[in-house]
Amino acid sequence: MNRVLNSEASRHVGENIKIAGWVNIRRDHGKLVFLDMRDRTGIVQVVCTPKHEEAYKIAERVRPEWVLEIQGVCQKRPEGMTNETPQGSVEVQAQTITILSEAKTPPFPLDTEGYEIEEEKRLRYRYLDLRRERMKRNLVLRHRVIQFMREFLSKEKFVEIETPILSKSTPEGARDYVVPSRLYPGTFYALPQSPQQYKQLLQVAGFERYFQIAQCFRDEDPRADRQPEFTQLDLEMSFTTQEDILNLVERLYTEIVQKLFPEKKIQQNPFPRISYKEAQERWNSDKPDIRKDLKDPNELAFAFIVDFPMFEWKERENRWDAVHHPFTRPQTEDIVAMKKDPGSILAYQYDFVLNGSEIGGGSLRTSNIQVLEAVFEIMGHSKEGMRKQFSHLLEAFSYGVPPHGGMAPGIDRFLAVMLNEPSIREVIAFPKTGDARDPMMASPAEISKEQLKELGIKVVKK
Repeated sequence: MNRVLNSEASRHVGENIKIAGWVNIRRDHGKLVFLDMRDRTGIVQVVCTPKHEEAYKIAERVRPEWVLEIQGVCQKRPEGMTNETPQGSVEVQAQTITILSEAKTPPFPLDTEGYEIEEEKRLRYRYLDLRRERMKRNLVLRHRVIQFMREFLSKEKFVEIETPILSKSTPEGARDYVVPSRLYPGTFYALPQSPQQYKQLLQVAGFERYFQIAQCFRDEDPRADRQPEFTQLDLEMSFTTQEDILNLVERLYTEIVQKLFPEKKIQQNPFPRISYKEAQERWNSDKPDIRKDLKDPNELAFAFIVDFPMFEWKERENRWDAVHHPFTRPQTEDIVAMKKDPGSILAYQYDFVLNGSEIGGGSLRTSNIQVLEAVFEIMGHSKEGMRKQFSHLLEAFSYGVPPHGGMAPGIDRFLAVMLNEPSIREVIAFPKTGDARDPMMASPAEISKEQLKELGIKVVKK
């Protein structure tokens, strides 16, 4: 007999069926024992009576979160005993019960929203925390959003291409996570802060429209809305303009809201384009919350912030740095003017904001090698150093590079806003703590002396 999912039980009234799942609640009413059985699709009630003695005896001793397989007849509930849940009109009269796995009492309740529980404890037992309905809803909606993105972009003639996780350390803004090479002692791979260079190389390769649901890694200082690893929708286009990219992203997110979050209302469409200068002057922020009613969680105020400065002065380091990244195209190719007054140069950079949260960013890219060299020189890098670090990219450009640009909206932050969650950790299956630890796996962790020796690495304790 094949297993029937709980959500399908009502289609099998009068039939002998088999269900399987976890005991959500057990209720003993004397000669009747009720089990609310939970699977990934929902809850169905099981009734156990002395008529089926063996099943009844098992039901008397089971406890919440035990895993059971139950066979019995699906029938309509008695009049007046139904409820408004999806399977609230039916129940299963148990004939046989098989215990698949007993369970210890969970360290915290699973039938609450979970916010009241210390986060360290929730993450220590994340596999239990994910059993709660809110967390399941969050991850199912995450799946549906990503699935929608893939379908939308495929219809727009984009090609999904995976890029390497083991790459090379290059100066892109944040610190890299590095991975030692056993075969080449003293050398290291780096985990990608983003697929930035690879997606540009794919434009050189002639794919013209690329996307990827990309894992990104940045060794940053702890912050509430950041994780050491996060997920973004990465896309790049050739022969495009800034407005082409913004329009595409606008259509994508408008359709996501309409199809997957119909209870939400977009405040303004087309999404406003606000200059960085205006955002700072009016809201003193480059990610302003422009909602008319800040108390309405269903109101969505999308906006694009455009015309960012190309460079910003780093007082502590006494040098200029790129506001976005060095590959961003300046709004001028006058190298003399750039070097003379870097602070006055604007960039083809744009951020994507929603209700006061930055949920993405992008830019048109520099394909002019002389301009790219000038940008790195302004940032304090020598021409020789830049050519060494990015020789692969510069050589690729010498074989014919189309004008191109893209954007990388963050999936975690977008979902946190849409689901009214206080942290991106609530929409990630296995996140790290705010200080970049995993209490469940006890990582980061030391490795053995043998591993260190094999890698040719010596650890210096601070």
